[in-house]
Amino acid sequence: MKTEKKISPWAWIPSLYFAEGLPYIAVTVLSLQVYMQMGLSDAEVTFYTSWLYLPWVIKPLWSPFLDLVKTKRWWIVVMQMLLGAAFAGVAFTVNTSFWLQGTICFFWLLAFSSATHDVGADGFYMMGLNQHDQAFFVGIRSTFYRISMVVGKGGLIALAGFLHKKFDVQWTWSLVFYGLMALFMGLALYHRFILPRPSEDAEKTQVSAGHLLSSFGQTFISFFKKEQALITICFLLLFRLPEALIIPISQLFLQAPKVKGGLALSEIEYGTVNGVVGVVGLLIGGIIGGMMISRDGLKRWVWPMTAAITLPNLAYVYLAYVLPDNVIAISTAVFIENFGYGFGFSAYMLFMIYFSQGEHKTSHYALCTGFMALSMMIPGLFAGALAQVVGYKWFFVIVMIVCIFPFIVAHQLRIDENFGKK
Repeated sequence: MKTEKKISPWAWIPSLYFAEGLPYIAVTVLSLQVYMQMGLSDAEVTFYTSWLYLPWVIKPLWSPFLDLVKTKRWWIVVMQMLLGAAFAGVAFTVNTSFWLQGTICFFWLLAFSSATHDVGADGFYMMGLNQHDQAFFVGIRSTFYRISMVVGKGGLIALAGFLHKKFDVQWTWSLVFYGLMALFMGLALYHRFILPRPSEDAEKTQVSAGHLLSSFGQTFISFFKKEQALITICFLLLFRLPEALIIPISQLFLQAPKVKGGLALSEIEYGTVNGVVGVVGLLIGGIIGGMMISRDGLKRWVWPMTAAITLPNLAYVYLAYVLPDNVIAISTAVFIENFGYGFGFSAYMLFMIYFSQGEHKTSHYALCTGFMALSMMIPGLFAGALAQVVGYKWFFVIVMIVCIFPFIVAHQLRIDENFGKK
């Protein structure tokens, strides 16, 4: 009898989760960088790029239906090929006269392909590993997802800075995105042969679309009937409001010229400060946050984490008013803000798990992630316009004022004091 050779999880988990993270960074960070350098205003940049969060907002609506067509393995490989094609589309159109319309079209394709790839990858992770290996590799997959953030937010922007010394903006980004196309075509080919074929990953031909639609409707209704449903939705939308305002504007502020009230960092400096120092702060904050909740429970740490996700935003008030030239001072401020966000975000993630407990926990958690994406999309639509009207100094002051909302919604939560304890 022919037996399939066992494939080590080390052969595919690192590459799979690196491939999951990089398109998300391309859509949410590199798109903003491209449009900023192409001369769009702050209002235009944040408005156009915030709409790109929409696929992650509505992902829970279509994800159950992916099982009706092929397997999770098939979706992973096909989406990686489609991501490669979308990167090629951005690379080609960014160097044309219709660059805005063309790149937006292909960034949308990137966003939908990336959101669909997320569904396939996360589902395949559970099918391709037994329970013990799932627990063992959860840290590995998270690590390689974070590495993709460093590569995307730091490495690729710094690379664009080097290329910009020899080429104009359009050719620079064209070369970067053609490189991403080659990478994802290679990843698709690699995963086509290296991903295992678990028996559980099979087409569910016995399940009809009507049955799935009915089940989803019941799940959707049950979500809103849960205790604390309204408070939870408010929490998911408002807890990260200050950070949702800061994230797109900080990228513009750190690189804006001094005459506009920015810090005038070069692409290489920005890639180092935000893409390396900032991500390290985010990682350390998240690790410590998880450790604290594991020790004392979520309820004990909700208030400290609410303070952590809001008060460090004062770092940007300092930067906007002082406008330091010292990269070390700027890096320190960015590290503090990202550390606070990473630490406070632990409470956000754990509460989603807490609320999703019970029947339909997977579907309810997916709906929570949709609201999580919406919490980033809505503020971004007007953040640039607000910053453009009031200036960076007053914008960051306004961010500190809206920090009252996370405290209000956190105060309304009712959490079991033992949840999250080791």
